[in-house]
Amino acid sequence: MVVNIRKLPDRYYIMPGNAACPGCPETMGLRYIKMALGDNVVLVIPAGCSSVIQGIAPRSGINFPILNIVFAAAASAASGLKAAFEAQGKDVHVVVWAGDGGTGDIGFQALSGAAERDEDIIYICVDNEAYMNTGIQRSSLTPYGAWTTTTWTGKKEHKKNIPYILISHGVKYVATASVGYPTDFIEKLQRAAKIRGFRYIHLLAPCPIGWRFDPGLTAKVAQLAVQTGLFPLYEYINGVFRLSPIAKKYKDPKKRKPVIEYLKLQGRYKHLLNKPDEVKKIEEYIENLWHLIDALEKTFTAEGGKGEAIYRSL
Repeated sequence: MVVNIRKLPDRYYIMPGNAACPGCPETMGLRYIKMALGDNVVLVIPAGCSSVIQGIAPRSGINFPILNIVFAAAASAASGLKAAFEAQGKDVHVVVWAGDGGTGDIGFQALSGAAERDEDIIYICVDNEAYMNTGIQRSSLTPYGAWTTTTWTGKKEHKKNIPYILISHGVKYVATASVGYPTDFIEKLQRAAKIRGFRYIHLLAPCPIGWRFDPGLTAKVAQLAVQTGLFPLYEYINGVFRLSPIAKKYKDPKKRKPVIEYLKLQGRYKHLLNKPDEVKKIEEYIENLWHLIDALEKTFTAEGGKGEAIYRSL
């Protein structure tokens, strides 16, 4: 499947004058959901930035039907909503749109339960790597070394690997995506929509406010995360794993951009720029991440072209 973005619907899915910050990646990602799936979508949104972006009821700055729900209950609420639609004979895409805190921390129990039950929902983690809406506090998905208001000398732990955890649940579909590569994200949404059961997409969403970069650089920062190897793009479908075409060349360390190019654009890393040992820890993390990718490829690569046949069929 190759998407021509010029042939997709061009409408106001996110209304002008909404409450998002300049350069907000969440408004970008929400547009791509509608472009990929059309109008047959209901969003389930736990507490977070997108709760605020909607504006004040009864009006909304987001052109979706939305169920706003408490932090811990997004996946379980989506499961019930999907069951209600099925009972009425309606085939509706129920999509969770949750931040990293609502996914990897507060909402993880509901996420894991929905995955284990193989609920027929699409769960998207819009990962801006901290609790941005409540003041830029660290989450378990905040990366090593990053400044937040609760890790003001830099976080000391590496980021929790949620996509890998979901693969270990044995679900049908897991993918990573970036707002810097909209076509790749749209293609993955459309593939996920053709599968029944639990589907998970982890969307990197750089936040200009929390990451401390110029709002005009959102797409560039999102692309650099991929180009440095720090955020590999891949898909896992029905037991078959593959790197996304965009990410394949970055398997070779010689073709990756230096991670310092990514770090120096962000104020949250400014305290690391003159500390080579700290930067080296991030470089080592990237290498370890790609060792895991190698292991996933060896474990879940189908023989005899079966893997490519699965992708072509979607």
